[in-house]
Amino acid sequence: MSHFGYVLGLADDALIAAQRLSEWCSRAPEMEEDIALANIALDQLGVARMLLSYAGELEGQGRTEDDLAYLRDAHEFRNVQLVELDNGDFAVTMAKLLFLSVYQRLLYDRSIGAGDERIAAVAAKARKESAYHVDHSSRWVMRLGDGTEESHRRMQAAVDQIWPYTHQLFGADPAVHALALTGVVVAPSTLRPAWLDTIDAVLAEAMLTRPTTEAAAAPRSEHTDALAELLADMQVLHRAHPGARW
Repeated sequence: MSHFGYVLGLADDALIAAQRLSEWCSRAPEMEEDIALANIALDQLGVARMLLSYAGELEGQGRTEDDLAYLRDAHEFRNVQLVELDNGDFAVTMAKLLFLSVYQRLLYDRSIGAGDERIAAVAAKARKESAYHVDHSSRWVMRLGDGTEESHRRMQAAVDQIWPYTHQLFGADPAVHALALTGVVVAPSTLRPAWLDTIDAVLAEAMLTRPTTEAAAAPRSEHTDALAELLADMQVLHRAHPGARW
């Protein structure tokens, strides 16, 4: 994975997460949560825009953030599978958000001190928002896990369902490792111990059990069928009216 691919992966994680979260608009369990999830989606979209613009510059082929977002097919995306999965019920969405946001917060915190100044600048803006995402999802996971018998069952089922996809967050890539050794970027593989510490603390408070199953991390070029379906909705207007201006 090149420097371009690394930045594109971070951007795609945020972009696809934003698209999925936006699907909760008008469907969240309560009005306050409807607004909260919409705001988190906007936070992710803001990060995606900055990183997609930077990725386009690194690529050097004149592609803009819109080109990268709307004119790539599924096999060209570099997001982890976790963010593209269907929302499922509210417990599944909170499990996804918890696992992703803890990862992003750690990545942003450490990226501020890395050598890529553009990523560091994005990370400095995103870290406070990411901390809120962690707090929001943690509270819901604890509330549902340590709630009624039914909410506990469904929250545990959500954690069990999503857990295998978390391993891809920390997949080791030789090119990224080489960049990390020079201090340019942060290798995601180094984040897992701290990530597990935070996740374990939340799950313990929620009276939930962390799955022990391990799975091989798929490369970021491999996707589920859910991504193509998501992109069909996300890209339809741009592809139907190329070059349109509002």
